Amino acid sequence: MRAAVLLAMMAIGFVPQGGGPGAATYGYQVVRSYPHDREAFTQGLIVRDGVFYEGTGLNGRSGIRKVKIETGEVLQSRPLAQEYFGEGITDWKDSLYEITWRSEIGFVYDIKTFEPTKTWAYKGEGWGLTHDDTRFIMSDGSSQLRFIDPATMKETGRISVRDANGPVERLNELEYVKGEIYANVWTTDRIARISPKDGRVTGWIDLSGLLPPGEQARDAVLNGIAYDAAADRLFVTGKLWPRVFEIKLVKRG
Repeated sequence: MRAAVLLAMMAIGFVPQGGGPGAATYGYQVVRSYPHDREAFTQGLIVRDGVFYEGTGLNGRSGIRKVKIETGEVLQSRPLAQEYFGEGITDWKDSLYEITWRSEIGFVYDIKTFEPTKTWAYKGEGWGLTHDDTRFIMSDGSSQLRFIDPATMKETGRISVRDANGPVERLNELEYVKGEIYANVWTTDRIARISPKDGRVTGWIDLSGLLPPGEQARDAVLNGIAYDAAADRLFVTGKLWPRVFEIKLVKRG
């Protein structure tokens, strides 16, 4: 289980990957915070029609849910079977798509009823999922991002994500924002802004201090990016966080 891996990495003094010259850096300004279920091990977060859709992880606690932004109220939910560890989610047309960590299977649901409609298979691990105008974009915990055809659910290509220091590993939850891919880097407080053309990191978002240490539970790492294109709002949260934050980016250099 990835939570156990995190503890082991911390125990040996693991130092998260940093940025480097050549990429812009951004801080943040908190616009507003909203309640979030601190029992939710957030793996995927999107905004659609003025509400959050959230995918959660951990065996026995995984599933999808529809959440009222302002109050954190769970309006609708569907659990995954015990054997599945849920990961990233995204929407496409009238469906919600969810991937799993090591089961090599993805699930598709009717976005209104949450009834499952089909599954698809992929090789390797599933971490994050988003889409641009024509294809799905998926992370697997490495420095690579996969492109997937929504019509066939077949992989059509990959890019390797790099900054000035080399490959950027542990790409996790994804969101497509204004022509760029935003990716949480697992175990860090950083989000990479990635060019979908060549995988180059164009910027780093530093969210250090966003959630005070006293409010963080064990394994409560940053994970969860949602962009509301209709209202131009950017939201971020983390696993087991008690709050979702609406933020604006502040360029540092």
